[in-house]
Amino acid sequence: MALRILIVTAVAAEADSVARGLTLGGPGSSEYPLPGGYRLLRHTAPTAATPDGHPPPEPTPGPTPGPTSARATDARPAPAPRTDTAGASGTSRSPEPGADRGARQEPGLPSGGAAGGGGVVDVLVGGVGPAAAAAATATALAHAASLGHPALGSAPPPAPYDLVVSAGIAGGFQALAPLGSVVVSDAIVSADLGAQTPDGYLTVEELGFGRSTHAVDRLLTRRISAVLTRGGQPHTVAPVLTVSTVTGTAERADELARRHPGAAAEAMEGFGVAEAAAAYGVPVVEIRAVSNAVGPRDRGAWRIGQAMDALRHTFQLLSHSLFVEPAP
Repeated sequence: MALRILIVTAVAAEADSVARGLTLGGPGSSEYPLPGGYRLLRHTAPTAATPDGHPPPEPTPGPTPGPTSARATDARPAPAPRTDTAGASGTSRSPEPGADRGARQEPGLPSGGAAGGGGVVDVLVGGVGPAAAAAATATALAHAASLGHPALGSAPPPAPYDLVVSAGIAGGFQALAPLGSVVVSDAIVSADLGAQTPDGYLTVEELGFGRSTHAVDRLLTRRISAVLTRGGQPHTVAPVLTVSTVTGTAERADELARRHPGAAAEAMEGFGVAEAAAAYGVPVVEIRAVSNAVGPRDRGAWRIGQAMDALRHTFQLLSHSLFVEPAP
């Protein structure tokens, strides 16, 4: 069974790193327009992994993106215009039209996808911040739900995708997530969706207005963690915080750590992506490579290139294992 995956990033530099991982050993990509000026960069994953889940030997990586082409979670550039929201593109090869959707359950994921062949992985640049990410993700999900997947030659499926991934680089709480490591979310938390009161901070749940946390399927996080462990990618499984204003002081970092014990990273889009995925009943996970420490701004300590390499390596591992059915 092949799976249908939607990966949402904030900016094109992150999408490029993800795409370089997906295309290692794969057939390339093509663009699909969406309503509202968004564009999907579609990849077909390799048809199968090796028996132990490892990808083929990785070729020498290309040049590492520098700070001017990427973003740290406390120094994001302004979002690009909608007409320039896709990353690099090339030529793609799609699975055969009319592929049958299998019904076998994949651990940690719902049934679905095309039987045989490689999976379909769509990469979307959604913009910076939870609102932009939610709008872009909802657009992609609504479009897929209404039209199906042209690359699969299919009618609209029961769910538009099998998995949504919020991906990119992030600030890490250093005790749990050192620079260059990866954080796989077991919860996606809106860290400041609530109210300040004389008695302290109240979450939106305590106010009775909604939710501020999306739990991630434990079986899914275990599978991702197992793939990264086999591939030698340092990582931790922990909550990832979504903030609208990135942390720039030690006091704010300490406050977040006290309020959300065990959180390993903060970024700006995950909760928006999760809200859109939940509306369509699609599982979601957030995967972040750590480029900087949560706390005082210290541009000299940022390791954006290292984080982009970790992001690329992570999706290279996943594209040859989690995103496709392992070889017998």
